[in-house]
Amino acid sequence: MNVLTFSVIATLATSLAAQAVVSIDQQAFGASLGGWTKRGNQAAEYPLSGTSYRTYKPEVTTTPDGGLFVSLRIDNVRGWLASDDHAMLEITVSAKGSIESAQSTIAIQGRSITSDLIRGGNDAGQKLVGMDRAVKIGTDLVADLTAKMLLEKLVEPGRVSYPAVLRHNYNLLFQAIRTEAMPIAKPVPSDDAPPPATPAKEDKTAAPAVPSAPTEPAEPPPTAVKLEIKAPGEGVKAEAPIKK
Repeated sequence: MNVLTFSVIATLATSLAAQAVVSIDQQAFGASLGGWTKRGNQAAEYPLSGTSYRTYKPEVTTTPDGGLFVSLRIDNVRGWLASDDHAMLEITVSAKGSIESAQSTIAIQGRSITSDLIRGGNDAGQKLVGMDRAVKIGTDLVADLTAKMLLEKLVEPGRVSYPAVLRHNYNLLFQAIRTEAMPIAKPVPSDDAPPPATPAKEDKTAAPAVPSAPTEPAEPPPTAVKLEIKAPGEGVKAEAPIKK
C-alpha cells in the first residue's frame, strides 16, 4: 500500500467517524424550566413540591470520543435566613447522543451525599441502548440517592424531594440533546498524482479544408551535351594553292 492510498483511506475513515455532532440545546432546556431569568440570565427558578429550586446553565465539554460531559448545578432555595443546599448532576453523552452514565452529589449542611456512577444495564448484566438506557440510568440514580439520603434521616421537605428534582432535571436535559448530521468530506488527491486527461474538443468553427490543385510533374532536366575537344587545325580544310 503506497502513501497516497493510505492517506485516502485515513481521510475516509476520519470523515465517516465525524458524520454527526452532538450538542445541548441550552435555550430549549432553559425554557422547560421557566427561562434563564435569574442570576444575570444564568439560572432558572421554579417550584416543585412546594419548594423553590434553582438550576444553572449546564457546563458542557467535549469528550475525546466526540461525546459530551455535562455538569449541572441545582440549588435548594431555602429562604433569606437559611443557606441554600447544593447538588451537582453529571451526565456523559455519547457521540451518537445517548446517555452513557450519570452521577450526582448533594451537599447539605456540610455533609456530602454522593451516588454511585450509574451506567445502563439490566438485571442480567446486559448493556441497554437508546431510550431504554436513559430511563434505566435515571431510575437507578434516583433510587441510589434516595436510599443514601434516608440514612441521613433528613425530614425537611425541600431536602427529602431532592432526588426527585434531580430526576426532573435529568429528564429535561435528555430532551435537550441534539445531534446534527455533517457532510462527509471528499478525499483530496496528492499533488504527486497526475491530473486526469482531458479529451480534446472538436473545433466546429474551423473553415473546411479546400482541396489543392494537382501539381504537374516537373520537366526532366535537358540532356547534357558532350563537348568534343579537338587539336588546333584539326578538321579545317586546306585551301588550294593559287595559280599564277
